Amino acid sequence: MNIINENIDNGTPFDWGRTSTDYAKFRDIYPQEFYQKILLRNLCTAGQAILDIGTGTGVLPRNLYRYGAKWTAADISENQIAQAKALSQDMDIAYHVAAVEEIGFPDASFDVVTACQCFFYFNHKKLMPNLYRMLKPGGSLLVLYMSWLPFEDQIAGESEKLVLKYNPSWSGAGETVRPVSIPDCYKEKFDLAYHEEFLLKVPFTRESWNGRMKACRGVGASLSEEEIVRWEEEHKKLLAQTAPEEFTILHYGAIAQLSKR
Repeated sequence: MNIINENIDNGTPFDWGRTSTDYAKFRDIYPQEFYQKILLRNLCTAGQAILDIGTGTGVLPRNLYRYGAKWTAADISENQIAQAKALSQDMDIAYHVAAVEEIGFPDASFDVVTACQCFFYFNHKKLMPNLYRMLKPGGSLLVLYMSWLPFEDQIAGESEKLVLKYNPSWSGAGETVRPVSIPDCYKEKFDLAYHEEFLLKVPFTRESWNGRMKACRGVGASLSEEEIVRWEEEHKKLLAQTAPEEFTILHYGAIAQLSKR
């Protein structure tokens, strides 16, 4: 399903379903420290009902499942949900194909709503009232993000330049450490309870970093098949010249917890 948003990639269409196989294989990369930040907030643990919106291949619920929460997850991409189900066969996670702005769970269904790596894609004027309605009194909206740092990490920076060579409209480039951006409409019904930004060194091989970059919006979700092949050939040559077989990429993580009034 093509998504077109004039605020993202200058309106260039993208479809996460086109890169679901690579996404499932190469984008389950959050280190344990990332998940510990969530658990230290006493969120997504036993006795809590969680809704993960924009779940993709279910990375967040799959990795936090062992801590005992009851997980429900939704994504607009049928292909992403298919991958999530395949990776979650031994887990009791309820997956739904749906636009999150239109999810219709009953009032006060969830203790926590999580949104990892996806919050900026949504129509927040429609989403915010729906999230407020589905959260229990005092419930939390947890927004999470992780990105490589192209200006601090040479390998990441060179890979990013190559994405821009093939896709100059890609707006995912040039990240720096910053708090999660929360649209003003949330101030009507939520309070910012906590935020934190922190550095992470994420391990990769040449293969897994190539796969991670290929599965980004600027490549696998938007380029033509021919362009993807050419990009990947050039990227593998670049990594052979500039990166050891194993390395880390400097990222930052960010967390924002909003509490329902």
